[in-house]
Amino acid sequence: MVLPLQLIMTATVQVEHAAPQLYATLNTRRTCSSVSTPRITTHYTVHSRDKDSRWEGVEMERFADEADVVIVGGGPAGLSAAIRLKQLANEHEKELRVCLVEKASQIGAHTLSGACLEPSALTELIPDWKERGAPLNTPVTEDVFSILTEKHRIPVPILPGLPMVNHGNYIVRLGNFVRWLGEQAEELGVELYPGYAAAEVLFHEDGSVKGIATNDVGISKDGSPKDVFERGMELHAKVTLFGEGCHGHLAKQLYKQFNLRENCEPQTYAIGLKEVVLSVTEHSVGWPLNRHTYGGSFLYHLNEGEPLVALGFVSIPKLTFPGGLLIGCSPGFMNVPKIKGTHTAMKSGMLAAEAVFPKITAESLDSETTGLHAPEYAETLKNSWVWKELHAVRNIRPSFHNYFGLYGGMAYTGVFYWIFRGKEPWTLKHCGLDANQLKPAKDCTPIEYPKPDGKLSFDLLSSVALSGTNHEGDQPPHLTLKDDSVPVSRNLSIYDGPEQRFCPAGVYEYVPLETGEGMRLQINAQNCVHCKTCDIKDPSQNINWVVPEGGGGPAYNGM
Repeated sequence: MVLPLQLIMTATVQVEHAAPQLYATLNTRRTCSSVSTPRITTHYTVHSRDKDSRWEGVEMERFADEADVVIVGGGPAGLSAAIRLKQLANEHEKELRVCLVEKASQIGAHTLSGACLEPSALTELIPDWKERGAPLNTPVTEDVFSILTEKHRIPVPILPGLPMVNHGNYIVRLGNFVRWLGEQAEELGVELYPGYAAAEVLFHEDGSVKGIATNDVGISKDGSPKDVFERGMELHAKVTLFGEGCHGHLAKQLYKQFNLRENCEPQTYAIGLKEVVLSVTEHSVGWPLNRHTYGGSFLYHLNEGEPLVALGFVSIPKLTFPGGLLIGCSPGFMNVPKIKGTHTAMKSGMLAAEAVFPKITAESLDSETTGLHAPEYAETLKNSWVWKELHAVRNIRPSFHNYFGLYGGMAYTGVFYWIFRGKEPWTLKHCGLDANQLKPAKDCTPIEYPKPDGKLSFDLLSSVALSGTNHEGDQPPHLTLKDDSVPVSRNLSIYDGPEQRFCPAGVYEYVPLETGEGMRLQINAQNCVHCKTCDIKDPSQNINWVVPEGGGGPAYNGM
């Protein structure tokens, strides 16, 4: 079954207006209204409840619980860390309480799959994974690489040793694989709490991380408390592992709090389209992208065809800080040319577990801060195969920043990776934040996309229900704006409202003001599929994605 590109990040059809056209012509671009800016953001992270009379007398005390380790995120990294911690505890006959919180209603529900999984880390973690019924059912039997033009496909040989060689790997539904990892973790005694979104990082008085708090529930869309309002709970731990996945909203806070990105390049992001055909992994570059746009396609066979997604990251920040560590795709352990990050994310979680376990179980805690600091994690990671693998490919993605674009990058990869295996004595840099790459609308030619034919291509809203996305409608939009006036005054006036184009779920649209004078931004937050593209790509960096009520969001169910 061939599914639309928009399905990579889809949403439900609960919108109040039809999705806007992809590009409005420049001579009809809307201008700012002279009336006051309509209030869009009602979330308490922007508008403090301390100054809101509606919250007077509301009980705000939170229940607190203690664990040895708290893990944020039930993906491959978080679950691997949890499993490894309990394995070590059993080996050393130690009592260890490990709690894992996951914002999805079920473990794996927010994991849009499929993946070509390299099983190296899995074999290290669970050597008998085949006997335990791990859902790795489709081994790769053939690799194909092509350059596409508008009408033709040019085959390119995949030489031994290149990142696209996938023999020995498996094509999987990542959501099902993650669910299976959750089962293994529970068997070992890990406490899993799906449906609980970590909304806040807690700190000790000395500045070290104390744990996390889950989000409050029972708040109306206008920001007022409902009769069923409940405070979130606090989970305190000796050390907290943050494995939120791409562009984690707590990781963003930690980057600033501890200046973790001081000595690294900005992360860059990409979305990929996958299709499933035969037992082949087929990758391509070229059309419909021009040579200066980094991207391509990958067609994977699963034994059950479904849509697939990949988000790629580079630029690893400082990984440790007092009371916590970063693991998985949030800090960016994806091997971009391989288009794989599951195995490296899992290994990072395992190494984090091995670094913190001796400190947690030591009879006398040797730490300068209340929250344990485990800088050994960064050192063991640099001495592992993960670092060696990522270091070898560090220049492949930034090598595309040249006059020849795609073709220059391919030539660089052929010479410096295939021949020298990434041992060149230099490291190339990126071009800055993705948010800074947009051009003003006046400098661009509107793109006229062909209308969907309903067979091979589909309009956005006809496919959105397939994601199973659902949020409680009467809650403050979790897509918050630092300044409600910026979308119209800057994004619409300069960039022709890019939110309505880069969001793959139809969350953002510009609609006329009720007075008929000017436009306003409407946010259909209930359709959000948690891809965080808006937070990443907003040219004003005015959008801040925060977690909605726990359990909300997509329900991919093994897609």
